[in-house]
Amino acid sequence: MAPERMTEICAQAVAFGKKCRTWAGRVPATAWVALGLFLLAAAFTALHTVYGRRDASLRLRVQHSLRSAQLSVWVDGDLAYSGKIVGSTRKRFGLIESIQGSLSETLPVSSGTHQVRVRVVSDDGTVQENTITGEFDRNSQRTLSVMARRDDVLLNWQGTGIAVSEAAASSSGWLGHYASTLLLTLAGSIMSALAGYAIRELPKQIASRQDAVPKV
Repeated sequence: MAPERMTEICAQAVAFGKKCRTWAGRVPATAWVALGLFLLAAAFTALHTVYGRRDASLRLRVQHSLRSAQLSVWVDGDLAYSGKIVGSTRKRFGLIESIQGSLSETLPVSSGTHQVRVRVVSDDGTVQENTITGEFDRNSQRTLSVMARRDDVLLNWQGTGIAVSEAAASSSGWLGHYASTLLLTLAGSIMSALAGYAIRELPKQIASRQDAVPKV
């Protein structure tokens, strides 16, 4: 790119930055506070939507014959787990050496039908991937057996969904329920504060603008 063109682009960027700063300086500080509170309330609502409905769980039981690899698990396209799996050399019957490793992990999910995708990337760059679909009942846990080898990844559901007892469900879900309630309370408080601010300040802003208009 020619130096003249670069200089022109830089000058335009500087001019645009000055215009933005001038526009921002005209906005009252209270309006920035209101905007910040609105965005905060939206964030709390989004968090509640994401985490408030995770009333089931997915248990991963991984068996592999890899010395070292990266394991990633997606649920409906969203990354739910990523970690390193490591195997160790063991002797079978005291003679034959083989590499074996295992991993067990429990992931919270919402009830309903989900697509689970598992990817294993070995240290040498070999990638193996497989996908399976399963139905999750409310307050239940399903176990997914993952058999990872250098040339493939096998996925199988073990049995049917195991219902979690009411005591275990209330114990495991207490924190999530409390957090969900807290998020809704905070979002409601912020929205109430914004409504009160608008009712109190909007007439003042209108009156000040009317006073600023020169009378003929």
